[in-house]
Amino acid sequence: MTTAVKVVITLRVMVLRMILTRSVRTTILPSITSLPSTVCFAAMLIIDLMACMQLAIAAENPSLLRLSEHVSVYPGAVNVGMVRDGQKALLIDCGDGRVREALAASGVTTIERILFTHHHRDQACGAQALITAATRISVPAKERSSFEAVDEYWKNPKSRWHLYNYHPHVVLAEPLRVDETCSGGDELSFGAARIRVLDTHGHTDGSVSFLVEADGKRIVFCGDALYGRGQLWDVWSLQKGTMTSDYHGFLGAREQLVAGLERIKNEKPHVLVPSHGPIVDRPEDAIDTLIARLARCYDKYVAISALRHYFPKLFAAYAERKDHMQLAPRKPVPDCLRHVGTSWILVSQDKSAFVMDCGGPKVVKTLQDWLAKGDIRAVEGLWITHYHDDHVDAVPEFQKTFDCPCITDRHVAEVISDPMAWRLPCISPSKARVDRPRRDGESWTWREFKLTAYHFPGQTLYHAGLLVERGDLRMFFAGDSFTAAGIDDYCAWNRCWLGRDVGFDRCVALLERLRPTHIFNCHVANAFEFAPDQYRFMRANLAEREKLFAELLPWDHPNHGLDEAWVRCHPYEQEVAPGSRANFRVVVTNHSEEPHRAECRAAPPRALSGRVTEWASVEIPKKSDGHVALEIAVPAGTPSGRYVIPVDVRYAGKDLPQFKEAILVVK
Repeated sequence: MTTAVKVVITLRVMVLRMILTRSVRTTILPSITSLPSTVCFAAMLIIDLMACMQLAIAAENPSLLRLSEHVSVYPGAVNVGMVRDGQKALLIDCGDGRVREALAASGVTTIERILFTHHHRDQACGAQALITAATRISVPAKERSSFEAVDEYWKNPKSRWHLYNYHPHVVLAEPLRVDETCSGGDELSFGAARIRVLDTHGHTDGSVSFLVEADGKRIVFCGDALYGRGQLWDVWSLQKGTMTSDYHGFLGAREQLVAGLERIKNEKPHVLVPSHGPIVDRPEDAIDTLIARLARCYDKYVAISALRHYFPKLFAAYAERKDHMQLAPRKPVPDCLRHVGTSWILVSQDKSAFVMDCGGPKVVKTLQDWLAKGDIRAVEGLWITHYHDDHVDAVPEFQKTFDCPCITDRHVAEVISDPMAWRLPCISPSKARVDRPRRDGESWTWREFKLTAYHFPGQTLYHAGLLVERGDLRMFFAGDSFTAAGIDDYCAWNRCWLGRDVGFDRCVALLERLRPTHIFNCHVANAFEFAPDQYRFMRANLAEREKLFAELLPWDHPNHGLDEAWVRCHPYEQEVAPGSRANFRVVVTNHSEEPHRAECRAAPPRALSGRVTEWASVEIPKKSDGHVALEIAVPAGTPSGRYVIPVDVRYAGKDLPQFKEAILVVK
């Protein structure tokens, strides 16, 4: 073998030693240089192939990051903590289970315990592939049922319809055995490490963090209490009610979260390890920055919040703020209108009635009474402002009672005509027949009135606005999107988007252009009118809010952290027969200014084979929706029941295991 060849081989061996596993390095490489050159080069080609395969595996399964002699982190889709005692390991969270390969490569043979910071599906979906009968599983005491009693959750109609409280949410598809629970103040030892539990509720109702003291270091595994310096993984998880339901509690869990962050800071850790995001080596600065940003974001929210009208006592501390928008004055209601429940009823000169929303049987009964007394002579139309249950629950009864067309914006029509296909807050199982879905800006005449329909994505993305004109009257029916105090964006689950010409910015700009003389909310029995400076104030607030939430959230547009349904399955729920195939789409909203590629696959539960599907992908232009089609085989003989089909997502460099789900009802 020539010297040049030996040099080349030596260099290749050095590179391969950095790439290949310990077993390959110790059994193959030492003997290569003793081979004939032709055989040696052939062997090198084979080892090159092995190296490429290992690099691909490494990309899927990153190596452990060592924080101290006995503490490491697996930086996967979820950061998994590992405390080591010889060949035994204690894990903090487990993600989708891909940590197993890294543990094996490091010489760990036994996972003795798994501690969970909180119950969200991405934290624990890989547990079944990791645990043995001897593995002890510990979960936060307040969240035990979210791990164990998942079948009851998915079968309960309260988890499906009339959703005003989403706690718990992102629940596991299959139950996980729980051996013990933990609460703040609990302590345990594992090898050289002492571990103490800290209560850090907020991201979920029972979230905890684990202070690990080992090798002279204090390391806190803090779940999703923060993402990185001054950032959170998402905002919708903080939706939490105080005096009212969770539905009204935008950023409502922030005080719990801040209290937990202060507990972490008081422990003076050297390092923070969040479930998502980079390892934080300046904990105090990261926490203080997050608390300050949360305060600024909440202040901008309150400044134009419609809740100040409904619940002024909740915001008494802000009542005298001069930099918050003042409430618009009330106006009397024109004689052509009547208010019943959450319905406005337009009555023409010849006593014909045009009804807006029908949330309860009281509306139907009142209309029948008016007909009997001659107060009205006919019911000639039904307009639906949005899909929420308190506006549509009685629509089926209405449509059986009155022979008239149902009219709404086409976005609303998609939801109310097929509610089974959607999972949204306040959704009703009541199915409505929509006779005339309208395009944005489409006008028509009813009696002496001119009516114009608008897509009005305010309180919810699936919302309509209606302008009714007669003479000098320009009456705008805004559904639930506005009160005299401002905008109804108090529920993050409603898909209230930030940005120019979307969400409430679009709605405010439309009102600013139309300049209605009267604005009506379905829940309020009087009218109001915004002044030009109030429109400008609201749009400026929304623009500033977009910047502030962009600092708070680690996505390339904050809507990905504000809009829980930026990935959704459609249909959400469908009935299938054993031996058939179920098809659904995964719809992905790209909120950013750049195109992105999305990849999705279904991860059926073990009861439906447990075999993941192939990845399907789509290129999504900026500010657009894209979708991929997935198909699931339902084995013959599958028992009747409800089956949760989680969906893995890869998007913009983020790996999101079991991020969404679809429901199959096998009959």
